[in-house]
Amino acid sequence: MGSVALAVTDGMLHFELSVAYEIFAAAPAAVAGPWYDVTVCGADAVQVGRFRLEPDHGLDQLRHADTVIVPGWADVDQAPPAELVDAVRAAHDAGARVASLCTGAFVLAAAGLLDGRRATTHWAHTEALASRFPHIEVDPDVLYVDNGTVLTSAGKAAALDLCLHLVRLDHGSAVANTVARRLVVPPHRDGGQAQYVTTPVPAPDNHPLAYLLPWAIERLDHPLTVEDLARQARMSSRNLGRHFRSVTGTTPLQWLLTQRIRHAQELLETTDDSIDAIATATGMGTAATLRRHFNRTVAVPPDTYRRTFRTRTRPAGSADPVGSVSSVGRSV
Repeated sequence: MGSVALAVTDGMLHFELSVAYEIFAAAPAAVAGPWYDVTVCGADAVQVGRFRLEPDHGLDQLRHADTVIVPGWADVDQAPPAELVDAVRAAHDAGARVASLCTGAFVLAAAGLLDGRRATTHWAHTEALASRFPHIEVDPDVLYVDNGTVLTSAGKAAALDLCLHLVRLDHGSAVANTVARRLVVPPHRDGGQAQYVTTPVPAPDNHPLAYLLPWAIERLDHPLTVEDLARQARMSSRNLGRHFRSVTGTTPLQWLLTQRIRHAQELLETTDDSIDAIATATGMGTAATLRRHFNRTVAVPPDTYRRTFRTRTRPAGSADPVGSVSSVGRSV
């Protein structure tokens, strides 16, 4: 959490830069405590698309940030500036969490931060990234990859997903959803979801699952199966699977599990309900089942997650009936 530095240089993509600034610089009303302190760091005045941008600080200030965001790099056929690469590497060595948006992955790769790690970038450039940096495990089929202190996202809209993921890690699901509502974007798309699906992004009422998805979300307390979903959608289970993959980029069961986990996160953050009650409300059945899936997905137990985000969102000086912890796992 804390400070966020946007690393800029000539040739950065303005969309990704704007996305990061919009998300991290504007505190939502739902946050009782401090939000991010955002600065723009560059060696000099830079050209970002058609705009001339005057950074707040030099690139040497990146090493003082808690999180460094590297926006998309326009000309991936050219090596990024050495001073940018060195500054990003120095920031990570100093303990910063470093995230690239879109082709910003080429900067992280040049800095050696992706060697031996799984990473992604815009699908149109994954082959170039893999060819130029053979020590990276490039995954062309995901929206973003979280390696803890090093994160990479796919192109354009996936930059939103990764930035919201970072907000979710730092402030919890309820706050991230508030930010998403302000931006009028989906509150969560899992990092493992496909970068692109076989049909265009559908309008709310013009795809085969338009009424099924809200129906299922309203019934997460029920033990829904693929057969239940297929019956409601009036199609075979196989046909349902094809439509799910086409519309959401994932399977019906994985989509359901994701919705259950997200609902559990919100209940843990916003209610005092017991783990058993939350397991029932999310269709997990038992506390043991909820803990197993939650721990595997979020990388911490539900109780730890609750203590963490109750502490972060509770106003200063107020009591926390369930205690506090200092950090939560990053694999959300």
